[in-house]
Amino acid sequence: MRQLMKPFKTLLNMKSGELNPYKGVIERRLSDTKGMWLDAQAYSKLLNQEDKLIYKVYEVDVPQKSGQLPHCTTIIYPGKVGSEYFMTKGHFHLKEDTAEIYFCLQGEGYLLMQTRQEQVSYIQMKSGTIAYVPPYQGHRTMNTGDEEFIFLAVYPGDAGHDYKAVEERGFAKVLVEERGSPQLMRNPKYVSEPE
Repeated sequence: MRQLMKPFKTLLNMKSGELNPYKGVIERRLSDTKGMWLDAQAYSKLLNQEDKLIYKVYEVDVPQKSGQLPHCTTIIYPGKVGSEYFMTKGHFHLKEDTAEIYFCLQGEGYLLMQTRQEQVSYIQMKSGTIAYVPPYQGHRTMNTGDEEFIFLAVYPGDAGHDYKAVEERGFAKVLVEERGSPQLMRNPKYVSEPE
């Protein structure tokens, strides 16, 4: 006889983004993001002042396998490295034909997406925005506001995460502050995917 998973609930603190109960918390500090930023000098200067918390993720205890729907909350803190907004590392899914849903709870930011063929798109997010990340899209998020940018993510349990592709190549576009507002620009450090 098949052993079935029991239904469960999780409480979401809409102000802090904390989940209760949660399986674990992933914290990404400035020191964890070396090589992500355009301005290496600004990165080093900021890191010498303080190893700031860039973002954290609260994970719910759901199996990472087909048929399951893992979910988590991400809190990106306000700030910039040079002119680039604080952002997540970003990833593709290992099973690339899987999608993801983001629901913005608080703050404002951008969801940047890119195919392996370098087609770039973005969605501006604010409280109440539900964003759909289609299959075959790498994605990362940036906080463009003055408060915490908090969103809930739901994805297929067998999607997997490929951070390495983004670590090695970055995204073809970056989001920077220019004249007081967010602007997408070509990433001069971007390395095209090998054919």
